[in-house]
Amino acid sequence: MKEMLEHWDDNIEKIKELESKIIKGQLLEKQFTNYNEAIVLAPVPQPTSCRDGYAFRQHVAAARRNRKVDMIKEFDQYPIFYFTNHNAIQGPGNIVCMPDHFLKLDFELEVAIVVCKKGRNIKAEDADEYIGGFMIMNDMSARTLQMEEMLLNLGPAKGKDFSTVIGPMLVTPDELAHFETPCKPGHTGKNYNLNMKCWVNGKLVSEGNVGDMDWTFAEILERCSYGADILPGDVIGSGTVGTGCFLELNGTGLLNDPNYAVQWLQEGDEVVMEIDHLGTLKNKIIKDESKFSILAQKKNI
Repeated sequence: MKEMLEHWDDNIEKIKELESKIIKGQLLEKQFTNYNEAIVLAPVPQPTSCRDGYAFRQHVAAARRNRKVDMIKEFDQYPIFYFTNHNAIQGPGNIVCMPDHFLKLDFELEVAIVVCKKGRNIKAEDADEYIGGFMIMNDMSARTLQMEEMLLNLGPAKGKDFSTVIGPMLVTPDELAHFETPCKPGHTGKNYNLNMKCWVNGKLVSEGNVGDMDWTFAEILERCSYGADILPGDVIGSGTVGTGCFLELNGTGLLNDPNYAVQWLQEGDEVVMEIDHLGTLKNKIIKDESKFSILAQKKNI
């Protein structure tokens, strides 16, 4: 995948030729592994970097409403992102969590792109050409750690860097051309009508649509590349879709009913995410054997 992304223009044509042969039955079945019998890794197992955006106004507005603060006007002025741990990228399978992670452990339902060409100072109207493909992203979050460190106006860091899940496959933009939908008024770039869903232990907890993105990936790429190189293999998430995490769902529930039973992820929980035409991403929450806690290391309490 690294080689493919670094030489995208040449390799994408080879991949299309291979696909054509598969469809025509010109390749022997013994050359392949059954998907259900394979150990599926992240489509981009070692990204050059990983950023996460803040593209869905619905999520931001709901989160701020639940905290009883006004919607921030800057959201509509420019797209933002933060860097997360590209060494913590994983695909389907077990998510191993430390004790502190289980203090308000959360999922985040997102869509992500991978960059396929080096660029710098890219304009939004040209930025879609730098997108190699789309994936489901689960931006796992340990909310107690996240909220603690952000009191100092820095982060998120430890609340995010233990696992970011992408997969189960990389879907190239040509596969999604039939699902293009106009971006929001006043914005630039492609958008897609793709339903997004998340189940926890078989219960549907979140539902949205990629087309609800206010800031497009093209606009996010414009900001990412301002005065800085973006590289083949860079992964960029959309940010959480509206209703796409327990933090938002719990806040909305408590706002409407003080007796609402809040929910966080627990050991043994199965998280299943699905986005139309991007596949189904399945993970199970596992407890690490270690009992080490960094929250217990606080000083001057």
